[in-house]
Amino acid sequence: MGDPYILMLVALAVLAVVDLVVGVSNDAVNFLNSAIGSKAISVRNIMIIASLGVFFGAITSSGMMEVARKGIFNPNMFMFQDIMYIFMAVMITDILLLDIFNSLGMPTSTTVSIVFELLGAAVCISLIKISANDTQSISDIWSYINHKKALEIINGILLSVVVAFSVGAIVQFVSRLIYSFNFEKRATYINALFGGFAITAITYFIIIKGMKGTPFYKDVKFLIEGNTFAIIAGSFVVWSFISQILIKAFKINILKLIIGVGTFSLAMAFSGNDLVNFVGVPIAAWNSYQAWEVSGVAADSFSMGILAKKVPSNVWLLLLAGGIMVVTLWTSSKAQNVIKTGIDLSRQGEGHEKFQPNPLSRIVVRAAMGINVGLSYLVPKSTLAFIDSKFQKPVIALPKDKTYEMPAFDLVRASVNLIVAGILISIATSMKLPLSTTYVTFMVAMGTSLADRAWGRESAVYRVAGVINVIGGWFLTAITAFFAAAVVAYLISWNMVMIPVLLAVVALLIGRNTLIHRKKTKEVKKQEFMERTELITINGVIEESADHISGVISRVNKLYTNVVNDLANQDLNKLRKTEKHVAKLNNEIDSLKDGVFYFIKSLDETSVQASRFYIMVLGYLQDVAQSISYISRASYKHVNNNHKNLKKGQIKDLKIIDIQLSTLLVKEATIFENRDLDDLNALLIEKNELLRSVSSSIEKQVARIRTDETSPKNTTLYFSILLETKDLITALMNLLQTYEEFHLSRKQEQ
Repeated sequence: MGDPYILMLVALAVLAVVDLVVGVSNDAVNFLNSAIGSKAISVRNIMIIASLGVFFGAITSSGMMEVARKGIFNPNMFMFQDIMYIFMAVMITDILLLDIFNSLGMPTSTTVSIVFELLGAAVCISLIKISANDTQSISDIWSYINHKKALEIINGILLSVVVAFSVGAIVQFVSRLIYSFNFEKRATYINALFGGFAITAITYFIIIKGMKGTPFYKDVKFLIEGNTFAIIAGSFVVWSFISQILIKAFKINILKLIIGVGTFSLAMAFSGNDLVNFVGVPIAAWNSYQAWEVSGVAADSFSMGILAKKVPSNVWLLLLAGGIMVVTLWTSSKAQNVIKTGIDLSRQGEGHEKFQPNPLSRIVVRAAMGINVGLSYLVPKSTLAFIDSKFQKPVIALPKDKTYEMPAFDLVRASVNLIVAGILISIATSMKLPLSTTYVTFMVAMGTSLADRAWGRESAVYRVAGVINVIGGWFLTAITAFFAAAVVAYLISWNMVMIPVLLAVVALLIGRNTLIHRKKTKEVKKQEFMERTELITINGVIEESADHISGVISRVNKLYTNVVNDLANQDLNKLRKTEKHVAKLNNEIDSLKDGVFYFIKSLDETSVQASRFYIMVLGYLQDVAQSISYISRASYKHVNNNHKNLKKGQIKDLKIIDIQLSTLLVKEATIFENRDLDDLNALLIEKNELLRSVSSSIEKQVARIRTDETSPKNTTLYFSILLETKDLITALMNLLQTYEEFHLSRKQEQ
C-alpha cells in the first residue's frame, strides 16, 4: 500500500530540486538588481554576499513552512491520499508556471503561484469529496478551505504592491532631497547618520526578527522581547558612530557598505520568506507520510489533522535547499534574463526599451503630466526651484569607449531599494505572512525610479507599459495557477497513473523551454551588433553590418521560397507561420532603426560618412522587409479568404522567378559573408535578367486578362507579388552597391 506513496515522495523530492532551480531563476531579481544596477560592488563579490545571505536565510525559514501545511486549507478535513494528490498537483503546476515566466524573462511571484496552486488543488479535491458525500453541499466548501487565512494572505500580497510602491517613492524623494545627485559632497555626519539608520533597520528587522523562525530564538528571546525601543535606539547610535569612523578614518564609502549589507539581508529575507514556496510542500508531504505510515490506517481513511500542529523543520534539509539555490544563482542564464528586465525598467538613463507602449500606459503618463502641471500652480516657485536643484544630475564626462560602464542608477537609490524592501519583507516574515518578495522589491524599485525622475518624457510611456505588463503577469499567474492546479489535481485523483504521465509532460516542456531559451539567447547575441553602448569603430561597422546583411538576405530567400510553395499548395498553416517569421524580421529591423541615435553617439570618431552609410543600410533593409512582408501578408489573406487558386501558368512563372531570385540571393549573401566585392558585374547582369523575367510575367498576365482570366482577386495578388518582387530585388542590389561604395572609399582613405 505504501509503495505508490513512496514513489510520489521521490517524485516530490525531485520536483522540489527542479522547483528550487526555476524558482531562484525567477527570484534572483529580488536581491541582486540594486547591487548589480548600481555597480557599487563587483559582480563576483555581489554573488558571494548574496550566497551567504541565502544560506543564513534558509535556516530562518522553518517558521514559514506552516503555510504549506495549514495556511490555505484545513488539513483535518482531508485524508492522507487527498493531501498527497494536492501536493503533487501543486508541485507539477508550480514548476511549469515558473519555467514559462523565466523563459519569457518576466519576474513573477513564487508566493502568489504557490498560494493559488494550493488553493486551486484544495478546492478541486474538496469539491470531489463533497460530490461523493450526500450529506454535504457546495456551501460546505468553507469547512475545507481556510478562507480567512487565505484571504489574509491574498490581501497582504495585493496591499504590498501599493505599500511598497508608495513607501519606496516617499523614502527615495526624501533621500534625494538630503543627498541630491552629488552625494560625494555631502557632510560626513549626514553619511554617518544615513548609514546608522540604514544598517540599524537592516540588522534589526532582518537579523533579529528573522531569528524568530529559528530553533535558536528561545536562547535570546529574553534579551529581545520588551526591549525593542532600546535595541533600535542603541543600534542607531552604535552604527552611526561606527559609520563615522569608517568614513573618516578608513575613507570607506558608507553607501557601498549599505548596499553590501543590504544585499546580504535581502537575500536572507528572500530565502527565509520564499524557501517555503519551493520545499514547503515536499516537506509537508514527508511529514504527512511519516504520520500515516505508523498509523496502520488506509490512506483514504487517515485524517491529516496532524498537519495542523507545529512540526519542527530539519535544518539540514533547509541548508541543502539553500545550497541548491546558491548553485542556481551562479549558473542560471534565465536568472540573468529576469534581472535585466528589472534593471531596464528602473535605470536612470535612456536606452533601448524592452516593452511597447499600450493605451493604458499612455493614459497614465498623460494623467501624471496633468497632475504635475496642476501641482506647479499650487506649490511656490521657490520650493519647486529648491526641489529641482536637488534632482539636477551631474554631467559625467567619459570617453566613448567607457560609457557602457555607467551604472543604471546611483548608490543612493540602490541603498533605498534595499533598505525599504528589506524592512517590508522582514516585517511580513516575522508575522508569518508569505509576502511576495517579487512584488515588494519590484514595486519598491519602480517607486524609487518614479521619485528619482528616471521616467522622463522619452521613456515614461515604455516604462509604465513594462510595469503594467509585469503586474498583469502577476494576476495571470494567480488565475492560471488556480485553474491549472485544479485540473492537475482532478487528473491525479481520477487515476494515479496520470502522475508519471504528467511528470513526463513536465520534463518535456522544461526541456523544450530550455532549448528555446538557448536559441533565443543566441539570436539576441547575433542581433546586438550596433545596439551596444561601447566604442564602435568604422571598420567594425563594415564587418558587422556585412554579417548582418548576409543573414537578412538568407532569411528573405527562405521566406520568399516558402511563400511561393505554400501559395501553390494553398497551405494556410504554413503561410501563417511564414507571416510570423516575417513579422519577427520586421521587428528586428525596427529595433535597429530605433537605435540610430545610440549608434551615432557610440562611433569612435565623428564620421558623417559612416553614419550616413549605416542609415542607408537600415533604410534598404527596411525596404526589403516591407516587400517580403507585403508578399507574405497578401498571400496569407488570399488563401485565408478562400479565393481561387492561382492558375498553373502563374504558379509556374512564380517558381521560375523564385529559382532565379534564390540563385541571386545566395550569391549576394556569399559576397557579404566573404567580403568579396570583385565580381559584381556578373551579379548585376543576373539582376537585370531577373527584372526582365518579372516584367515578362507581368506582360503575360496582362495578356491572360484580355483572353481567359476571370478572377480579379487572382490578378490583384499576382500583380502585387510581381511588383513587390521588383522592389525587393532593387532594394537588395542598392544595398550591395552602397556597401561596395563605402568599402572602397574606406580603402582609398587608408
